Amino acid sequence: MFIELEPIFNNEGSCKEFEYEFVPEDCAEIAVARVKGSVKNQTGIVSLTAEVSFLIDALCDRCAAPVKEENTIDISHILVSQLNDSDNDNFFLIDSMHFNLDELIREDILLSLPTKILCRDDCKGLCPYCGANLNEKQCGCKKPVDPRLEALKKFLD
Repeated sequence: MFIELEPIFNNEGSCKEFEYEFVPEDCAEIAVARVKGSVKNQTGIVSLTAEVSFLIDALCDRCAAPVKEENTIDISHILVSQLNDSDNDNFFLIDSMHFNLDELIREDILLSLPTKILCRDDCKGLCPYCGANLNEKQCGCKKPVDPRLEALKKFLD
């Protein structure tokens, strides 16, 4: 969604509210993101606040079970048209007053995603030998003996 920021930057006290849905590019885990927020100019400081809700639809990283999880994140940025200090990460520099919100919100969604998606916190995963889902049953596989220790096993028998 494109938003025109020039009237907001030029008029102190102005506010623009928005609500829309979009599909984040290059993010297969998320089908649709719902965004509701506003851009406000309060005493010369332009701030963007939004609430983004999305459904993670992926596979568990340990057992490959389907995972569907609803997430909501809060986004807050201070927008500026010019920076005095280019190393300052507290402000978001706006190059054009005709601004695409999708790119900024997509980036915030990707940063909020967990590094490991699990079907549940105590997921046991798959057996590395037979591939059985250890959340559903114990497989009974015996761990193969390291060939370097095969001779020592004879002493135990």
